[in-house]
Amino acid sequence: MCGIAGLWNLNGKAAEAHALSRMIQMIRHRGPDDCRIHTDASVGLAHARLSIIDLAGGSQPMSACDGDVWITFNGEIFNYVELREKLIGKGFRFRTSSDTEVILQNYLYKGEDCIEDFEGQWAFAIWDSGKRKLFLSRDRLGVRPLFYWYQHDTFLFASEMKALLANPLVARELDPVALDQIFTYWCAIAPRTIFKNIHELPPGHNLTISHGSAVQRRYWQLDFGEDSGVGSLKQKLAGQSEPQVCEELTHLLTDATRLRLRADVPVGTYLSGGLDSSVVTALVRKFTHAPIETFSVAFDNPEYDETPHQKTVSRFLNLERNAVSCTSQEIGKVFPEVIWHTEQPILRTAPAPLFMLARRVRERGYKVVLTGEGADEMFGGYDIFKEAKIRLFCAAQPNSRLRPRLLSRLYPWLPNLQLQSTEYLKTFFRVSNTDISSPLFSHLPRWGLTSKLKEYFTSELREQMQPAEDLTELRSLLPSDFERWQPFHKAQYLEASLLMPGYILSSQGDRMAMAHGVESRFPFLDSRVVEFAAALPVPLKMKVLNEKYILKRFAKDLIPDSVRNRHKQPYRAPEGASFLCTEPEMEYVEELLGNAQIRANCLFKPRAVENLLAKFRRGQAIGVKDNMALVGILSTQLVMTQFIKQLGGRYEASVAQVHY
Repeated sequence: MCGIAGLWNLNGKAAEAHALSRMIQMIRHRGPDDCRIHTDASVGLAHARLSIIDLAGGSQPMSACDGDVWITFNGEIFNYVELREKLIGKGFRFRTSSDTEVILQNYLYKGEDCIEDFEGQWAFAIWDSGKRKLFLSRDRLGVRPLFYWYQHDTFLFASEMKALLANPLVARELDPVALDQIFTYWCAIAPRTIFKNIHELPPGHNLTISHGSAVQRRYWQLDFGEDSGVGSLKQKLAGQSEPQVCEELTHLLTDATRLRLRADVPVGTYLSGGLDSSVVTALVRKFTHAPIETFSVAFDNPEYDETPHQKTVSRFLNLERNAVSCTSQEIGKVFPEVIWHTEQPILRTAPAPLFMLARRVRERGYKVVLTGEGADEMFGGYDIFKEAKIRLFCAAQPNSRLRPRLLSRLYPWLPNLQLQSTEYLKTFFRVSNTDISSPLFSHLPRWGLTSKLKEYFTSELREQMQPAEDLTELRSLLPSDFERWQPFHKAQYLEASLLMPGYILSSQGDRMAMAHGVESRFPFLDSRVVEFAAALPVPLKMKVLNEKYILKRFAKDLIPDSVRNRHKQPYRAPEGASFLCTEPEMEYVEELLGNAQIRANCLFKPRAVENLLAKFRRGQAIGVKDNMALVGILSTQLVMTQFIKQLGGRYEASVAQVHY
């Protein structure tokens, strides 16, 4: 994994190495092993390297043999060994054993269609000087980030937005519409970002700059439709027995894990104590000879802690557990650094413990970890899928007194919710004939709850917004046949195409790991596994209310039954207690949430914020809403301070040498 950046002055002005150096130094944490720049007249590419494959020969930017085509690449092409052999068979010659050169040679062979052959996670830019073309691509599911800015005859791109903001051409302004989306969906809808005029290349898209125009093209989309590319696979799986499906899943996941162990450095795993990370760890342990070390988060608060389950898996697999102890105070302490890396406001503190975990991974000498992300989205593990199924069941007979009682079985980790009346639950979960007709039915309660946080916005800010509640922008990005899909598949698509790349894989994934130069890999997001899961009949994902049914059956004898069959425990971390219940309170919290700073930024109502803080200090803040409001407001204030007001000078702290 690495950090990439680049520019193209389309007016013919020479690319300045100083400008490229300034950009790449902002994201040097992504690639602490080496840093290089290449310029070609008006085009420049920069690269900060995290050496994982071909440690000696894989330096970037890298050129093809003729020197006319150059690449800067962030990611891994896991099937590069097989692709390399095919290309050699077609007469291509290689100077290195890196996956980077495989991308280059495959581009020379197939042009922009080269990405169709890749199994991996990537964000790269290829400069084709002969064709005067800059070709950018991002992986199918958005594991690796890629941002760009295009104005005034200048095109800039980078792995992180701070690298773009380091260029003096880029104005540092917050986008109110994006902020509104974050306070609705937990993330902005790509290509929109929290900063005006900075765009995110959406997952599964390419972007080509040529002859003064930019053309964005989708090359892949998650599809659950009956006429989709996985239609024949659907027919095949529909005729198979459960043991046959498990056998095929075993083959796919084992091979996906095997490919993701390819590295010239040691590889570890994250072990949360849940089904998904336990399966990945067990696959590494059982089907490979790779040495393995596991990394886990332990909380001092039992409400969040999964230590007993982590220990159960470690004993079962005969592995030593490496745990990071996480307290509320430590979360509060690292939170400013966390936001520096998320580059956007967040509504939960969950990224903070993962930031500390990645730091431990790097301290132990590891650069690569395998994790279980993606299993919930692809195999139907989240409570929101169960919730939508119960809501549909209740809405089918809105006058039933018995059906709404099922709502009380949701979210056992929210005790206040369990105490509410049936009528309250029906209202909270939006069980009505009106909502049932919405193609976004599954997510309306979640987005409705988050949207209530916007009562803290000033009236001036709200006037600049296009309310995300009308869902117009989101609806415009849905597949053409989305409304014909099964309800379960609609819910899966919304999770996998919005929250997963916009928050799970970014704020909790790439950004927290790469803050310490650690690469995360996801066997459940192998494209073959994803398409297999998309083709599965819904009852094999959720049988009645038993989530991830086929994955649990597949995991029999692979992990302990107590872990395999335990109720899904969402990953959470202490929130309000991390900021306002410490002695003394952290100075930055007092400053950023104080009346002066709130008024200065003109985003939140001073009196409303003051009342929220008083509520926490009196010990009267309860529930998800208060905690999300506090984290959302504080993280937004940090974004304003770190990116809008104080970005200048950050890059000057770096003393690393850049090679030209």
